Amino acid sequence: MLKEGSQAPDFSLSDDQGKTRKLSEFAGKTLVLWFYPKADTPGCTIEGKGFRDLKAEFDAKNAEICGVSFDTVADNRRFREKCEFPYALLSDTDKKLAIACGAAADAKAATPKRVTVVVGPDLKVKRFFGTVKPAEHPREVLDAI
Repeated sequence: MLKEGSQAPDFSLSDDQGKTRKLSEFAGKTLVLWFYPKADTPGCTIEGKGFRDLKAEFDAKNAEICGVSFDTVADNRRFREKCEFPYALLSDTDKKLAIACGAAADAKAATPKRVTVVVGPDLKVKRFFGTVKPAEHPREVLDAI
């Protein structure tokens, strides 16, 4: 489990456009990593749209949003396009980031748990949400930043 104030786990993952995204590119901003079990499923769609609808308010707080799942780049691309998400969806297919963030116990996990990690501009864990209600969570995260 991540501890608030600890260094955020480094990562290098493909986003829904096939671009490699790394933790270091978010230095100086707040990064919201919301882990979701499966692209285009009801709870994930509700949560994703909540983040989408609050994007301007996250922007005003200098916060970037990235969804993270075990889905393929193509599956995440379809999900993002269908729901018109204005933020990247990352494919953690080797499950390393999910394991490091407490969203999966090990590489045998079929899907990540619904957790969120907020990383501060200094790339340290600012907040960890281990319990998430999809409809309420985006506002909860925004209020915590």
